[in-house]
Amino acid sequence: MAFYLTRFSYTPETWARLTKNPEDRREAARKYIESVGGKLHGFWYAFGAYDGYTLWEAPDNVSMAAVAIAIGSGGALSKIETTPLLTVEETLDALGRARAVAYRPPGA
Repeated sequence: MAFYLTRFSYTPETWARLTKNPEDRREAARKYIESVGGKLHGFWYAFGAYDGYTLWEAPDNVSMAAVAIAIGSGGALSKIETTPLLTVEETLDALGRARAVAYRPPGA
């Protein structure tokens, strides 16, 4: 399975609703990812450009895209951005493969 980092921000209306009725949103996030056979590894709130971050594991890109689309279309978020993450081993493999596909100027 692959790992994904999602950054998100709530709408002002969502913050207002959560202020009136605080709730732990981890369980909702967990249900989304488990519905596609994945796992929620972490859920954090933050200061800055995004309100929160999640670390997920999903079977594949299509499964993670389905989760991101479902969450993003719910109306609670003003922005959502998901980044596929590579393990060190996957990066080392990519570096090794890059030699075979790298640009070589004529005569090099």
